[in-house]
Amino acid sequence: MKPLLNIFRLGIKELRSLWHDKILFFLIIYIFSAGIYIGATSASVQLRKAPIAFVDEDQSILSSRLVNAFYGPYFKLPELIASDDVDPGLDAGIYTFVVDIPPDFERDLIAGKQPEIQVNIDATRMTQAGIGAGYIQNIINRELANYIQSFRGDPGLPIDLAVRMKYNPNLTDTWFGSVMELINNITLLSIILSGAALIREREHGTLEHLLVMPLGAAEIMLSKIWSMGLVVLLAAGLSLQFVVQGMLKVPIAGSVPLFLFGAMLLLFATTSMGIFMGTVARTMPQLGLMMILIILPLELLSGGVTPYESMPDIIQNIMQAAPTTHFVNLAQAVLYRGAGINVVWPRLLAIAVIGMVFFLLSLSLFRKSLAAAQ
Repeated sequence: MKPLLNIFRLGIKELRSLWHDKILFFLIIYIFSAGIYIGATSASVQLRKAPIAFVDEDQSILSSRLVNAFYGPYFKLPELIASDDVDPGLDAGIYTFVVDIPPDFERDLIAGKQPEIQVNIDATRMTQAGIGAGYIQNIINRELANYIQSFRGDPGLPIDLAVRMKYNPNLTDTWFGSVMELINNITLLSIILSGAALIREREHGTLEHLLVMPLGAAEIMLSKIWSMGLVVLLAAGLSLQFVVQGMLKVPIAGSVPLFLFGAMLLLFATTSMGIFMGTVARTMPQLGLMMILIILPLELLSGGVTPYESMPDIIQNIMQAAPTTHFVNLAQAVLYRGAGINVVWPRLLAIAVIGMVFFLLSLSLFRKSLAAAQ
């Protein structure tokens, strides 16, 4: 029981040190509150109230029907402008989309010809431009199909395609962004706290005090892992409850305790990585530079920013060794789709195995560092 008591007491010491480090303490509060909210809402990829205008050179019933088909929340109320106002309006940023309906459009369509509608897009807003172009095409095609069917009396296709969006029916991007931001912050902060805890010992001269005490390297490491991991886990749980579910109104379909259990396994791996980096780095600036090399691949290539399946096969194979890859998959399955442990247990096992490997590697390097210091 003595090693366990040593681990517990050293962990309490780490918590007290963190409490007195006001910068890190307020960093934790900010990252899991305002950081989550800003990250989920500021980088929206949804089309909302996009300014659109029409050049109606046809002045027909069909052209009026097309103009009236565009409304909120995706587009603002369409404006009717002259053809000479298209370029000035786009140059000034007044309109993002301008649809030009040519003369005799309705007559040519009824005659069986294939008249073209010109869509001018301000592509400086790249994301809105791409999404909006697809929306415009779908809306116009739907209105034209309904018009032709009512005019010619065509029975239409023998089938009707009914599309249903599961797990996110309104395609609200904050539902995805908030949880992914939470996962990224768990990874980021756990590595920073554990690495900074070790560097703080070295900078304050308390590491030498630990060396003269009857403590093993594993006890020192485990004390930092459980204390820093507990802080991040508690902050993540409160953020999930009050920020993600409370402020952002994200519905959680699955088990929160199962998600937090997976987060606990992830923290075992990431805090071990932080100690490894804190052993290699000698100062906080060095740790910050190493963080750039580690955090960016973990966050960008784990599936939390871009779909994991769309990456090259070699990247997918490499990222199988990253615990964040398995945790992102687990979090999406549990929180969005309501998956149980019978579905995600392979991911839990993978995170645990990867975490143990990182722990043993970090422990080996930490022991060598302590031996060299003695």
